[in-house]
Amino acid sequence: MNQTLSRTIIAMLTCFALPIASSNACTSLVVSAGDGGFVYGRTMEFGANLGSNLIVIPRNFSITATAPGEPVGTGGKTWKTKYAATGTNFFNIPLLCEGINEKGLTGGLFYFPNFAEFQPLPKGGAERSIGNIELVTYVLTNFATTDEIKQGLPKVIVTGIAVAALQNQVPPMHYSFHDAAGKSVVVEYTDGGMLNVYDNPTTVLTNSPPFPEHLNTLSQFQQITQYALPPMQIGDLMLPSMGTGSGSNALPGGYTPPSRFVQAFFKRNFAPEPATSAEAVPLVFHFMNNFDIPPGLVGEVTGATNPFSYETTEWTSAVDMKNLRYHIHTFGNSAVRFVDLNEVDLNADKIRTIKLDQESSYTNLSK
Repeated sequence: MNQTLSRTIIAMLTCFALPIASSNACTSLVVSAGDGGFVYGRTMEFGANLGSNLIVIPRNFSITATAPGEPVGTGGKTWKTKYAATGTNFFNIPLLCEGINEKGLTGGLFYFPNFAEFQPLPKGGAERSIGNIELVTYVLTNFATTDEIKQGLPKVIVTGIAVAALQNQVPPMHYSFHDAAGKSVVVEYTDGGMLNVYDNPTTVLTNSPPFPEHLNTLSQFQQITQYALPPMQIGDLMLPSMGTGSGSNALPGGYTPPSRFVQAFFKRNFAPEPATSAEAVPLVFHFMNNFDIPPGLVGEVTGATNPFSYETTEWTSAVDMKNLRYHIHTFGNSAVRFVDLNEVDLNADKIRTIKLDQESSYTNLSK
């Protein structure tokens, strides 16, 4: 990035100062389709406006990562993008928080408090380093498959970058990626910066705790079924189940990450397979709408000057990994919009930004 762009990013980040503990409720999953395609769905929750827009990063575009203590976009590894990618950014900066590339590789970052620990920067290691906020952009512009992620990430140093918008704290993150062949991985840096790349047959990810602990939680719900339970017999008394859905009585409720992980797994696991990935897109939106958080339901006390901060679902995405379409709707506008990588200029000379802040429109059917 050039100096002018770096100064612009710093100014943008400074304008969005807010408590780092405000984001903790994102949920994601992948649905398969009969045509061999896959659709990734995700909700984004945050305690203040992320300022997200759609961006398109072209091929052969030069990006410089951030080294610890350096201005944003300076001091780290420089690379030319191998693949074009599109998706959402955050705080109006030209980095992906989630997206899809032209090979169908899809993924994003998720808040990961209390466990994320990124790698220390060794002497002379800056040219191999990228910031934790840049990892999704790095992966989607360099790799085509999850196998390439496994091979490529050990070759770079991923450091924690303090962000002015988050009160100069390092945002704790882990990452979920899915390729066009149906393979999924979770990437976590923990325990002093140890890189863990887990195969993820569930395709689901939420937030803390680490991925293996989510699997341990999931194993406690093997009795869940989509079918009604048989009647309960007590002596001569027969008590029928109260309608359909009784097989899901033991599903955890609430908005905690482990609860949402279990709910998301069974939703996608029990769903009938759509014939095509295009048909899977509305199904995925219906799944993800189950995880919407309305304002005021989830929040925290943050201090005298800001006594209560609540999370809400800012946007929801459904990404067609076969047809290379990134679909999204926002809290303020439920109309679905999309970017099709087959229709945009993948060889542009700069990053394109597409505004998401658009007014809702309503169709009058009165006459």
